[in-house]
Amino acid sequence: MADDKSKRDFRDRDRVSADEDYEVEYFAAKAGITPQQVKELIAKHGNQRETLEREAKALRK
Repeated sequence: MADDKSKRDFRDRDRVSADEDYEVEYFAAKAGITPQQVKELIAKHGNQRETLEREAKALRK
């Protein structure tokens, strides 16, 4: 069965995928850090958006 783009599942909104450049770039721009820093945070802390937002905020201080 082909992917039906009209049927959307939002369970991944609480995660940031390091494999998807657009997700990394969006999160980096929103958090005020570089895409490389986002990838490093994901490697160190996992991909939970809430954790990444907290750690990105700490980086900016």
